[in-house]
Amino acid sequence: MPLVALCANISWECIFSFIYPSQMIQRSVNLVWFCFDAVILVQILRYGPREFADLPKRVFYSLFGLTLASSFFVVLLMTTEFHDKGTYAAFGSNLMMSVLFIMMLYRRRSLRGQSMSIAICKLAGTALASLAFFLYSPLSQRSVLLPFLYLTIFAYDAIYVAMVYRQRATRESDLHSHVKVEIARG
Repeated sequence: MPLVALCANISWECIFSFIYPSQMIQRSVNLVWFCFDAVILVQILRYGPREFADLPKRVFYSLFGLTLASSFFVVLLMTTEFHDKGTYAAFGSNLMMSVLFIMMLYRRRSLRGQSMSIAICKLAGTALASLAFFLYSPLSQRSVLLPFLYLTIFAYDAIYVAMVYRQRATRESDLHSHVKVEIARG
């Protein structure tokens, strides 16, 4: 998961689990996702410096801490500014995440840490959440920003699925070519 996306996600889940807790069912969901993201956070703290090998570890950890603090306050202040219960911050973060997954795939030039399952689940999960908010949220009915976010996130997620598919097809083609060369060598 892109580092900035994790910081935004865990900040949102912390704020809407502990500071502005939702109703019981949603709060339980938020707590579960907070725990999942806490596991990812531990993995980033452990393996993240390898991903940014050109940064000294202390710089990586300092930037990570600053990014986490910044994300927390952006979500908190956006919630206060828009008198919102997390909808704008959630879909704004989701758009950022969609773009960051594309950039991560492009930067790595491989499927390392990514898969078609992840890409499809990201697209389907966000599309269903967007549809539910569009159909059932009074906030969504009077917003011009939220429908734009729903459609834009869907477009970026579809691009990500296509890029993962293409990367996977290229990798499989390269593997088949390598096998044919090895067989020809005997």
